[in-house]
Amino acid sequence: MGPSGQAGQDAACDTACDAARDVVIVGAGVAGTSVFLCLVRALSRENAGRMRSIRIVDPNPVGWGLAFGDTDPLLLCNSAAEVNSLLADEPADFVAYLRQHGWTGEPRDCVPRVRMAEYCRDRFEEAREAAEALGVEVAHVPAVVDSIAAGTVRLSTGQELYADAVVVCTGVHRPRVPDGFAAFTGHPRYSPAPYPAARLRDPELGPPPGAEVLVLGSRQSAIDASLLLCREGHRVTMASPSGVLPAVRVSLGAPVGDFPSLEGLARLDPDDPLLEEKVRRAVVEAVRSLDPTPLRLQSSSAGDPVARLREETALVEAGACAWPGAVMAALEAVIELGARLPAERRAALLERHGWFVARYATAMTVVNARRLLTHIDSGALRLAGGYPDAVAFEAGAWRVERPGGGGPERFGHVVNATGFDQPRLYWSEDGTALHPAEPPRHSGTVDFLADDLRVRRSPGARPERVWVVGVGTHVRFPFSNHLRQVVRQARRVAGEVSGTADGTGV
Repeated sequence: MGPSGQAGQDAACDTACDAARDVVIVGAGVAGTSVFLCLVRALSRENAGRMRSIRIVDPNPVGWGLAFGDTDPLLLCNSAAEVNSLLADEPADFVAYLRQHGWTGEPRDCVPRVRMAEYCRDRFEEAREAAEALGVEVAHVPAVVDSIAAGTVRLSTGQELYADAVVVCTGVHRPRVPDGFAAFTGHPRYSPAPYPAARLRDPELGPPPGAEVLVLGSRQSAIDASLLLCREGHRVTMASPSGVLPAVRVSLGAPVGDFPSLEGLARLDPDDPLLEEKVRRAVVEAVRSLDPTPLRLQSSSAGDPVARLREETALVEAGACAWPGAVMAALEAVIELGARLPAERRAALLERHGWFVARYATAMTVVNARRLLTHIDSGALRLAGGYPDAVAFEAGAWRVERPGGGGPERFGHVVNATGFDQPRLYWSEDGTALHPAEPPRHSGTVDFLADDLRVRRSPGARPERVWVVGVGTHVRFPFSNHLRQVVRQARRVAGEVSGTADGTGV
């Protein structure tokens, strides 16, 4: 990596360059594809000579990663089609793509995730042709990046790629290890994650036919796992520490109006002792601007999670809850505020409002809510009253005890659906290289990103020629997987890398 410099040095000296450059994009999911599209769109016949090559490195085909690269039609996007464009300047692009391929749904509907993978693939191929027509070499390199150092990207294959600029767009890959299961992560009757769905359908890798299955978690991954397993004829018990299911809505759609109460959040004083309370009040006021009906009547307060699920599904079907129309605006206001907060204060803000994140920011689609209720009513799915406090595998089955469970329960298989660790970049032990995966020895992680999303050895150091886009920006932004935020980042970084930046902020 380049040497550190004094505070105040920025990208100006090395973004405005007339020489041809070679760009490597690490990751071919939504973030990486969006960066690629924006880079190509920044080129014209007059400035195409600035760019010599763009290589996108990922072991998976473009678009077919963990998030969307699963062909099972049961797995839905949680956000509406209207907010899933790869292009920040063309928010209707995904809907237009779907229409071109025969889709007749509504913009606020959710589509199978595989449609996003297909969209990424097709838009990539179109942009590849456009770039090659301008004389830019484009390649998808099926490999894993081991390190980034001194203009060289070293791959798991031993190959080295020269790069004037590197954009790291790696998403989540490593499943969290749930409490009590650290000793069993390699067990043949333990699935580390619900994805890919084909693994759960394989009796060698997933549950044996007709198994009693314990799903750990109760949020989106656990809902996906439970629906997949019930469809395959298994009997499923879902258990989590909170025992709380997400709320129900049609989808995470675009804001349905302007919300004056949210517009000032980003300007709040980070040291204000009432910061968290002011955020709460602003969100509540935004919801009330859509419907004066008390919030307690727009959601269920039932103590039993199944009763709550049933009541909230009925509310959505009756059009009796307005709160989803303000959720995306609230998310984006908190993202903007969070970028200005010190890490400790940002963490405290999110912890204070964990209830909002768990229940409303990541609410489930009403389609999946109906599916869950069907399986609950048939007896194929039940929600446990508590998380396991004792686990063992004996006599060919899992032996699980829960507080108040009335004695041990036995399961043929366990599926971990507690989520994934956030991706991180690691400095080499001598500080001269970056590693997208943790090396045996390192000097620490990249825990700071400035507004330009460039990597620095420290807040006052000279920026490296490495940018981060997408989930990896969690060190600065809350809700770093929010797709509209990701594509805005991609637009910003592509402008800087291509030398065509117009000063537009993330």
